Amino acid sequence: MDKSFSDLDKMVKGWMKEARLKILKALNDEIDVWTKSGRNDLVTNIDKEIENFYIEKIHHFDSEATIIGEETFSNDDLDLNGVTWYLDPIDGTMNFVKQKEHFATMIAIYENGCGVRGYIFDVMRNKIFWGGPDIGVFCDNDRLTPPINTSLRDGLIGIGAPYLIHNFRNLQKVALQSSGTRIYGSAGIQILHVIEGKCVGYVSYLRPWDFAAGKVLAETLGLSVKTIDGKSLNMLTSSDVLVATKNAQKDIAKLVKKS
Repeated sequence: MDKSFSDLDKMVKGWMKEARLKILKALNDEIDVWTKSGRNDLVTNIDKEIENFYIEKIHHFDSEATIIGEETFSNDDLDLNGVTWYLDPIDGTMNFVKQKEHFATMIAIYENGCGVRGYIFDVMRNKIFWGGPDIGVFCDNDRLTPPINTSLRDGLIGIGAPYLIHNFRNLQKVALQSSGTRIYGSAGIQILHVIEGKCVGYVSYLRPWDFAAGKVLAETLGLSVKTIDGKSLNMLTSSDVLVATKNAQKDIAKLVKKS
């Protein structure tokens, strides 16, 4: 990348603010909706429009960059050498369609497999959470302090609905050991709740574009971002992902069952 990070941050946040205006306008228009893997896995014309908008901007900035986007990714035979951009144009599409809130647009930048920047825009709150290991994490212009290292029993836990309903890896017991469970249907929004200290953890089955930006921000703030078994995440494959305080991660590790 041939721009300073300061210029890059300003540029990417500008893209996201422009994307937000497109999304807000679409809320008042008729939205085309299709299903992907099933009736609860939706994509809209706005998802595709925003992803194409980001891709055009990235290619203009860096024609050599690898881009992994939710609506355009079709080749898992990639390597992570050089610069890789992860895009989730609308994270929480069901919420976007049904509720018109509780969704985000997300961008992450990795260099040689390491996260250098994450950006999560909570669209309806109009707040951009952004940063990286060299500068810290910000909400708009305000620097965030790391969340308190709270234990599972003293905090709320976010769990993906299918995992909780089907008791994946004993997660119903994890829920019962916590102060309560929260399900919002957007990985970006739920990871923000951990970053902001509103929840002690979030666990779900996620794809790389679901967690790439949140991983950068959460790890910068000293949170644990791994599989339920404490393994490192593969940035090219989907898996169970646990974002949590270190104390909550230890508590959860004692409760989950081996698959």
